[in-house]
Amino acid sequence: MADENQNPVFQIQRMYLKDLSLEQPNSPQILLEQAQPQVDIQLGLGAENIADGVFEVTVTATVTTKVGEKTLFLVEAKQAGIFELRNIPEDQVSPILGIACPSMVYPYLRAIVSDICTRAGFPPVMLAEVNFQAMYEAQQAQQAQAGGNGSGIILPN
Repeated sequence: MADENQNPVFQIQRMYLKDLSLEQPNSPQILLEQAQPQVDIQLGLGAENIADGVFEVTVTATVTTKVGEKTLFLVEAKQAGIFELRNIPEDQVSPILGIACPSMVYPYLRAIVSDICTRAGFPPVMLAEVNFQAMYEAQQAQQAQAGGNGSGIILPN
């Protein structure tokens, strides 16, 4: 029984939509515009230890669509997951939180952003696939250049 308690544990406890906002500040007038809108998409990651061996990982997307200087619509969505990590070597926790967990959360976020755009009366915005491993490695390299020790997870806002 004691041996069973030492087995590594990595599992999803819950997946949920933490925050969702849609704004159409210039509607209905801007809907009559014929110009092609410009779309800007920003992604952010977050990880927080919420209990012993339990972490909340969030992936946030901010989609700003403009026609000229006027905002057509703005969507902000934050998808979260609660993950249990136990008996995992310390040096593996950060990569799990920065690569594996966001990779599981992100498909839900993609679906929500697409759905909310459609429900708002616009064509769906399809968020591109993201290579969280490459993103994580780039953040680790950036931290090392900045004089950090390379451990821990750096997550953009």
